[in-house]
Amino acid sequence: MLALQKVRPGSGVQFNTIAQPDNVAAGEVLIRVHSAGICGTDLHIAQWTPGYESMESVMPITLGHEFSGMIEQAGTDVPADAIGTRVTARPSTTCGSCNACLAGDEDNCTRRKGVGIGRSGAFTSYVCVPYKNCHALPDSLDMDVAALTEPMTVCAEAVATAEIQAGQNILVIGPGFIGQGIAILARSRGANVVVMGRDDGPRLKRLAAVGFDHLIDTAVVDMKTALSKFEPFDAIIEAAGVPTLVAATLPFLKKRGIFTIVGIHPKPAEIDLTSLVRMHQQIRGSYRAPATEWDAVIAFLDGHQDLMRHLISHTLPLTDALAGFDAAHDHVASKVILRMGDV
Repeated sequence: MLALQKVRPGSGVQFNTIAQPDNVAAGEVLIRVHSAGICGTDLHIAQWTPGYESMESVMPITLGHEFSGMIEQAGTDVPADAIGTRVTARPSTTCGSCNACLAGDEDNCTRRKGVGIGRSGAFTSYVCVPYKNCHALPDSLDMDVAALTEPMTVCAEAVATAEIQAGQNILVIGPGFIGQGIAILARSRGANVVVMGRDDGPRLKRLAAVGFDHLIDTAVVDMKTALSKFEPFDAIIEAAGVPTLVAATLPFLKKRGIFTIVGIHPKPAEIDLTSLVRMHQQIRGSYRAPATEWDAVIAFLDGHQDLMRHLISHTLPLTDALAGFDAAHDHVASKVILRMGDV
């Protein structure tokens, strides 16, 4: 079967033909993939930005960790009726045997592996994952929209970390899919949302199409001038991965406000700690959502399918994946969905 893989350190990914898994491990299931999304992480891996060196020991490895599909085979210790279930899956797999896992604290597993990073991913026809990582999908949920579950859990965790509440004024930095999803979830909580990007016309237009009015492209307007038109923000959520924007936008955060970092940054950011202290501001990091939040995100997607389809800018066959990577890299795409087949 065709697979998009990272085969060596350095820039680039490539297609290879690999064998379909024929031995499903105990506690795991074999999923026939229907749809898989290209993530910012996949772009970082393709470009080989710092932070992914641990992948060298598992190369060649199939990429892809945002996906939906159907369980076709099950290993021992998996209920027989799992076969035929439409699912998505949490890509972060835990070992079950380290001290943290044995204590029931899987979030601090010391041997965690990510699907599409530390173990084979979903940019192919079939992927194996632990059954405990799977979440059943409603029959009413479109498979392309279901493939948005993992990134939307990242968005939900960011909104929760920022403690977004109704009536607050929120700035979202970065209108890629994560920023778009954060804006949608913050709005659903009743917040007033401003989204800022740079050279992000296509992505900002998608937000305009789903009802966002306060959109800033700093390639067109001066950032400080544009932000000065708003009252200080109750919360700022950074999803751009641009270190200089942290210090540049902190002055627009109100006293005791929360600045949440979601973007993956290529280098450290410098900030004025004295100002931070005197303004009683907080800086928080946000990453993966707990497993308990996934079903709520699936329910949100199921109830807002028309809205979420607006954020899928490209739907391509796996064979056109490299064009999808280019579209995402060039800020033309919001979310690229790759189709493996019908389920």
